[in-house]
Amino acid sequence: MDNDRRLTELLDREAIRDCLYRYCRGIDRADEATLRSTYWPDATDRHGRYSGPVEGFFQWALETFKTGPRNIHQVSNILITFTSETGAAVESYFNALQRGTAGDGRVSQVLLAGRYCDRFDKRDGEWRVSERVVVYDWVEEQVAPEATEQVRFGLRQPIGGACPSDPVYALLSRAAGEM
Repeated sequence: MDNDRRLTELLDREAIRDCLYRYCRGIDRADEATLRSTYWPDATDRHGRYSGPVEGFFQWALETFKTGPRNIHQVSNILITFTSETGAAVESYFNALQRGTAGDGRVSQVLLAGRYCDRFDKRDGEWRVSERVVVYDWVEEQVAPEATEQVRFGLRQPIGGACPSDPVYALLSRAAGEM
């Protein structure tokens, strides 16, 4: 493989990883624009009880965002297999700690571990998910803490929040102003 092709492959790998990290920010910070930037509009997603066009997944996520959930997603072990110059099969391990209010008003908390099995497509120089299947390898229901976050976190401030109030958005705004 020549150096130009190696460089392109390295840049493509980094763009795919960046997309996966943006997905985590989008879902954890209830940031619709960032979440949407990780999928092609015609993508499909098989995500637990939801399976279908990605727009349906977005609508489900937007309804969940309204409940003020606390999510932490982490991805690792990202294995990228290029199937063509514009296609890749990507397996990424994830851990997710999710807490939210169920339809009956009960607070639930769950630790999930699994894998995103993704088909990525490169269109107009940009890599995004075109097909996702979420594979679950571990599910652990946990007892949600009863104390408020302010009590539990105490002096550990600021507490992470949704877009645009989470501190990362002030950081990004300042960084954009410096450019």
